[in-house]
Amino acid sequence: MRSKLEITEQHKKVDAAEAEIRDKQQLVNYDTKEYPVEILVQKYMEGKDDDTNELFIPDYQREMAWDEARQSKFIESIILGLPIPYIFVADIHEDENDEARLEIIDGTQRIRTLTRFINNELTLTELNKIQTLNGFKFADLPLARQRRFNRTTLRMIQLTESANEETRRDLFERINTGSVDLNEMEKRRGILPGPFLELIEELSKHEQFRKLCAFSESAIRSREPQEFVLRFFAFLNNYQNFNSKINKFLDDYLKQVNAAPKFEREKMRAEFESMLNFVEKYFPQGFRQGKNDARTTTRIKFESLAVGVALALRKNSNLEPKSTELLTSEEFKKYTKSTASSSQNKVASRIEYVRDRLLGQK
Repeated sequence: MRSKLEITEQHKKVDAAEAEIRDKQQLVNYDTKEYPVEILVQKYMEGKDDDTNELFIPDYQREMAWDEARQSKFIESIILGLPIPYIFVADIHEDENDEARLEIIDGTQRIRTLTRFINNELTLTELNKIQTLNGFKFADLPLARQRRFNRTTLRMIQLTESANEETRRDLFERINTGSVDLNEMEKRRGILPGPFLELIEELSKHEQFRKLCAFSESAIRSREPQEFVLRFFAFLNNYQNFNSKINKFLDDYLKQVNAAPKFEREKMRAEFESMLNFVEKYFPQGFRQGKNDARTTTRIKFESLAVGVALALRKNSNLEPKSTELLTSEEFKKYTKSTASSSQNKVASRIEYVRDRLLGQK
């Protein structure tokens, strides 16, 4: 028989647990949609080159990872009328210039595969169910079959504009938990070991670095700090050669530095720490959006600010900026919003914008 004191304490624990649950819950409203394949591809392709497409792939997503056999099997599944998993997207609303774009949270491989097939860039291969289709492209199908394929509808879960970036990233992680292919840093640790990767691991645990970026526990588990460190050095030393294929760009740079005959560990560490000291001294909010913003810093904002600062310090190691108003400028916000393009020109523009503003240049 429990005493009144024990019962009271238990009630307090229950109340505290309920309060924490309510505090941590994120209200996410969503709608269920269905779109024909043809419309999905159209929404993805129209405006893709200038980063205005309605259906777009965000920075934190991976590049094309499915090989042609897996892509072919997906196309075969659609032709056979098999159930296809939901595509998850989010309605993006970040500023007054509301473009009503849809960020793909889960389904990028499927959208890219559909696009490749309809554009005759995919030749079906290694099919077991419909073996006569091996060697076919979309244009090789009879017109009636092409039309039926284009009319096939796929289901979509669409988060409303109330879902912020942290919510979208968290959903992406939860959907894909357990999939090794999704974690590029885990793959690099397994297949690209070397002295540079060891330095990345070391710097990723830097207390000052983690504090300035405000990494969440989920970000740390998914090795975001290591990704940030690698991106810092890769863009700092090679951003002018960036070709929009981010994972290949990072892998190539990692291989290059790992294999360098002379690895300048201490010089790289010193430059990283000098950048952190500058940010901590002149930007009280660190890499975050605001002083009281507890969200993990976005990759785009970190790259722009960290690399821009480091480049400015290379020009003037005793730099004392006259102003740090660039952080609140509309131009910087435009450069570093989550939907910003990662084309070579845009990457160079936002990095050099920070560098030049800190140096007092237009």
